[in-house]
Amino acid sequence: MASIKEIARLANVSQGTASLVLNGKGEQYRISAATQQKILEAARELNYQPNISARRLRSGGETVLPIIALFWALDTRTVLISRFLKGFQHMLSSIEGEYELLIQPYVGNQLSEVRSLVTGTRFNGAVIANPTEKDEAFLEQAQLNVPIVLYQRGSEKYASVNVDSFKSGEAVAQLFADRGHRSIGAIVPDVSSRAIRLRKEGFLSKASQLGLEVRPEHVVFAEFSEHGGFDGIKRLLDQQGDPPTALFVISDQMAVGALSALHELGKSVPQDMELVGHDNDDVTQFTIPPLSTVHLPVEEMAGECVKLLIDLMHHKVAGATARWMDTHIVFRKSCGAAAE
Repeated sequence: MASIKEIARLANVSQGTASLVLNGKGEQYRISAATQQKILEAARELNYQPNISARRLRSGGETVLPIIALFWALDTRTVLISRFLKGFQHMLSSIEGEYELLIQPYVGNQLSEVRSLVTGTRFNGAVIANPTEKDEAFLEQAQLNVPIVLYQRGSEKYASVNVDSFKSGEAVAQLFADRGHRSIGAIVPDVSSRAIRLRKEGFLSKASQLGLEVRPEHVVFAEFSEHGGFDGIKRLLDQQGDPPTALFVISDQMAVGALSALHELGKSVPQDMELVGHDNDDVTQFTIPPLSTVHLPVEEMAGECVKLLIDLMHHKVAGATARWMDTHIVFRKSCGAAAE
């Protein structure tokens, strides 16, 4: 394994300067961006992996375990983190060896500002969840020093655990057609997310193929929250003309608000409008009526992220390994219960 001394020699800087940069202190000590870049490039060329355990021993740490970081975006999708952590912890408890988990919140579109991700000095590997498309662009051009697994995003550069979001959207449109609907619509989270965009595009593409009507005003973008779903229904029903008879709400969180708004406005589900959500959160079993939804295997995907990352950390798999998992529609009373 390369040492800081070897990196300093290759980058033509002092060992102290190399150490500061590799420990994420380059900005603090006003080391120029060009010098920092030169040091990081030398570290990548020599395949440098920071000995985090040794650092913790030197600082008096009692437990020496590899650290896995989970990067999770600071937005309303934090409701899904409990399911993710359940799968994460289950896998950690079932594999050989012990690992520590570091949860690293980050702001969407600002992943590039998390210095520890670039230097790789705080953890031995990372799972990155919910990056925006701007964050994905940053990751594709960045040269990171630790193994990375992307959750629900695809990449030709990094390992990933994903589902076919386009196909999930197609399945909902097909369900609506099979149930005899001719005019349908969607409520879409107003966030930068390739997964959500692909769900919407798959839904609209399949609807077009099947000859279903999706008027532009019946595709409503709203805040990714219960309030957003509530507001989205009110805006949709304020439109002129007949509303759609079936609606794909591309988030269970938003679908909860949508059901509340429909009840407040005197609309019966499924008689006046059928609804399908996405994710299969626990709450969907207890809404009135229970919500039909696309099952996203969050727990299983989380476990696969852990397994894949540990395999990367032990050089058992290649960097861009992709694992794909399946989704399916869970039929409940808001739409499609009879199809079961």
